[in-house]
Amino acid sequence: MAKKKSLLAQRAGELEDAVARLFSGEPPAPAAPRKRKTKKARKAKRSRAAKKGAVTRRAKKAAKSVKRTAKKAGRKAKRKVKKARR
Repeated sequence: MAKKKSLLAQRAGELEDAVARLFSGEPPAPAAPRKRKTKKARKAKRSRAAKKGAVTRRAKKAAKSVKRTAKKAGRKAKRKVKKARR
């Protein structure tokens, strides 16, 4: 199996080819097909997104419960004030 070229080496080769074509009058080379990410990389991206979603969900849930508690406390205070007025 041939050793894989680094991305930098690939780009340098492409640039060199493009410059050579410019001066020789050849049409530009057809664009190379995009490589698909490996299954492992795609899975990792999905799991990262899922983790991020879980974290935000937890934070939202916590914020909601705090809000609810504050609302309840406010209602209780109002009731006490009303009761004291009577």
